[in-house]
Amino acid sequence: MVSDAPRPEFEQALQPFAPLIGSWDLDVTWYDDDGGVTRETKGEWHFGWALDGRAVADIWITPSRATRPTDGDGEWGLTIRLHDPELGAFRSTWLGPKHGVVMTFIGHPGPDSITLEAREPKAAKTRWIFTEITEDSFQWRNEDEDADGTITVRQRFAARRSA
Repeated sequence: MVSDAPRPEFEQALQPFAPLIGSWDLDVTWYDDDGGVTRETKGEWHFGWALDGRAVADIWITPSRATRPTDGDGEWGLTIRLHDPELGAFRSTWLGPKHGVVMTFIGHPGPDSITLEAREPKAAKTRWIFTEITEDSFQWRNEDEDADGTITVRQRFAARRSA
């Protein structure tokens, strides 16, 4: 399941996710509809090459395993990301087993960012956005955009590479 590297023929296509490979410590913040903080905890995010180097898989855990005794039970999410050459974009599927959620996204890299847009919009269009990606840190946010263009940030992760 885990691969040491992307396959040569997939290396360029998967390059936007290469800086994320490894383990990350997270500061996780949730927001209400008005932008007020509703909860903060620690988390973990682990990225790796998968499926013989044809995809990127990741697991995020919140609260982190270390803080679970004080912060309670949370969610473990699994994502598989692969490049679709016909689409010229990434297909991404996230599985959230606690509530039986499956979300599919189409993703595009940008300068210093990766944006994933949900394929099955609910009342609002959901986007998951990686920004400020460096070797040692990145930012991630979950936001919804209503039909009138109002953007509501639901969650933010501040990630630091684990020691």
